[in-house]
Amino acid sequence: MPHTLVALITGANQGIGLQVAKELAARGFTVLVGSRDFAKGEAAAHSVGDAAHAIQLDVTDQASISTAAERIRTEFGHLDVLINNAAISNTGMQAGTSVQEHALQTRPSNVSFEEMRAVWETNVFGVLAIYQAMLPLLREAPAARIVNVSSGAGSLTQASDPNFAYRSTFGPVYPASKTALNALTVAMAIELESEGIKVNAVSPGFIKTNLNNYAGTGTVEEGAREIVRVALLGPDGPTGTFTNATQGTVPW
Repeated sequence: MPHTLVALITGANQGIGLQVAKELAARGFTVLVGSRDFAKGEAAAHSVGDAAHAIQLDVTDQASISTAAERIRTEFGHLDVLINNAAISNTGMQAGTSVQEHALQTRPSNVSFEEMRAVWETNVFGVLAIYQAMLPLLREAPAARIVNVSSGAGSLTQASDPNFAYRSTFGPVYPASKTALNALTVAMAIELESEGIKVNAVSPGFIKTNLNNYAGTGTVEEGAREIVRVALLGPDGPTGTFTNATQGTVPW
């Protein structure tokens, strides 16, 4: 019996996640469209086509994660690709507020602990919770891949460069959550290296999505490009990397 390729994408009911779902489905994958709101997930899966299935998945809710993992095991038995895409940049930034203005409101000296905890709960702890729940399913596949959707905003090297154009926007909420995600990526890659499961981080770029109030400049197709490439790495591909479609390797 031929092996059915199965990919789970968290936060896939819109934006980059939805575009990745479309592209993987076009490449022969059965795509599981993870969405906190199941109705939105169903609508997104319908837009992808018959190869897509909605799955209710809130990365901050352990019961939701456990139920999703059990459903995947029952219906598919394995996962070939896990794309940790679900993320938030804030909990209530007002429309019209620029990234620079929000950065001033979330400096280390004035940031709300509640804001920081909420963003890290999704962007860091949520990723780890998904990893732990889905790893047994990934181990059932012959050559599984994990892609953590990060951001160049989390690069400590770039933020430490006085000439970096976006240095002033580095702060403890969204940017630092992506720094922490990068650290998790390296830890996961080290843990799974001997098993042949590759774990890599990708910076999609400044893409026009709900994450940034549609202030981005790139298209979702541009944002999805590197994620899809890394998800499809062959046995000789790297692990523990941080890349962008146009920049290549992004410095940690």
